[in-house]
Amino acid sequence: MTEKASLKEKIGYALGDAAAGGITWKIMSIAFPLFFTNVFGLTFADAATLMLVARMFDVITDPLMGSLADRTQSRWGTYRPWLIYGAIPFGLVFALLLYTPDFGPVGKRIWAYSLYLLMMALYTAVNVPYGSLLGVMTSDDNEKNQFSSFRMVGAYAMGFITLLSFPYLQHFVGGSEQHQYAVLGAFFGAIAALGTLACGLLTKERLKPVRAEKFSAQPFIDLFKNKPWIYLTLIGICTNFFNGFRYAVAGYLFEYCLHGNVTISGLIINYTVFMTFGELTCMIFGGVSPKFTEWVGSKRKAFRWAAIICLVFSILFFFVPMDPAYIWVMVGAVILTSIGIGLYSPLLWSMYADVADYATEKNGTSSTGLIFSSGTMAQKFGTAISGSLVALFLGLAGASMITDEMGNTSVDPASITDSVLNMVWSLFSLFPAGIALLIVLLTYVYPIKK
Repeated sequence: MTEKASLKEKIGYALGDAAAGGITWKIMSIAFPLFFTNVFGLTFADAATLMLVARMFDVITDPLMGSLADRTQSRWGTYRPWLIYGAIPFGLVFALLLYTPDFGPVGKRIWAYSLYLLMMALYTAVNVPYGSLLGVMTSDDNEKNQFSSFRMVGAYAMGFITLLSFPYLQHFVGGSEQHQYAVLGAFFGAIAALGTLACGLLTKERLKPVRAEKFSAQPFIDLFKNKPWIYLTLIGICTNFFNGFRYAVAGYLFEYCLHGNVTISGLIINYTVFMTFGELTCMIFGGVSPKFTEWVGSKRKAFRWAAIICLVFSILFFFVPMDPAYIWVMVGAVILTSIGIGLYSPLLWSMYADVADYATEKNGTSSTGLIFSSGTMAQKFGTAISGSLVALFLGLAGASMITDEMGNTSVDPASITDSVLNMVWSLFSLFPAGIALLIVLLTYVYPIKK
């Protein structure tokens, strides 16, 4: 029997996703699409292409990182050294990505592409080992669920703080939007680096992976013979498509459909604060998820019911009038949708641990890092492709750019027609609803019944 994990260790593990999921990924998901087109100055086509290129890059780097992490040996263990030594570069590059250099259009495009790809590589180098830690910290299934729950609560709690504080910090910093994003990038990048480092130092690796010391193609071949992995990866991609559409389009929803920030009794509700209501709900129901799973009877049943909640309330959001007067109805729909997200989020990573155990039992060697890398790849693939599709669909609906005499681009206000507004509203509601329906169907065929 392995040593029981302490509360300090569970909090330490939560700090890892508070840094990655609650700060860097949350800002990249919700702020980057609007930042790149409306602040940095990329065209919709450039922003869409950037995210698509990065995803093709991740298809290669994520599984390679998982395989490399599985074979790492150091005094810090197998997976923790990647967190400890990767923390500072991770925070630094994130900060630089939110800085707008005084370059021409070509120079800015090179800056954005180079740093975005580097950020994705560093995110992979930190987050794949972080996810893989779950497979070596404990062999107890209940403790795995607890670690997953702490992870999601940490991510959503920090996401809540990040998104709620963002507009107020912008106001406090002052100056141009470019200056605001640069200062906040440095601030949040430093916090992300500290959280990642703390996670690496506070956690323990109690289990030793059964290593396949030499690199070979066999683990990759075995992966595609692993039916639970195939279905769970599809589910993971869908969950991140679901979240990705909503986060990527939220900024446009406020900018165009609601005509900017909504102020009620001194409370500034912009797109980050709007999604904060969902973050708080996810944090609460992420903590409830283990008990909900026990009550329902299995992880896949719990996942299915959570996806049904997301499906129903995403559809209902579409019928809310596109009017700032209905802002609290919109907030209510976001809260109810987020109940489902909060319930299924911890389950996904706990189920990846089940798939890793299944693979070890079947193949005789550990491929924990490789399997968890697919979870990270699904996260980045689903979120960034949805962000890319948002830019693409807005362009198809008629949104276009204009160029000033200096060669800088910005959105043409005259191009924001009813067609664009309806597209934005659908991307926040009906598109995610379709993805939620697909998740429900996939949980029926997922074969592990724990």
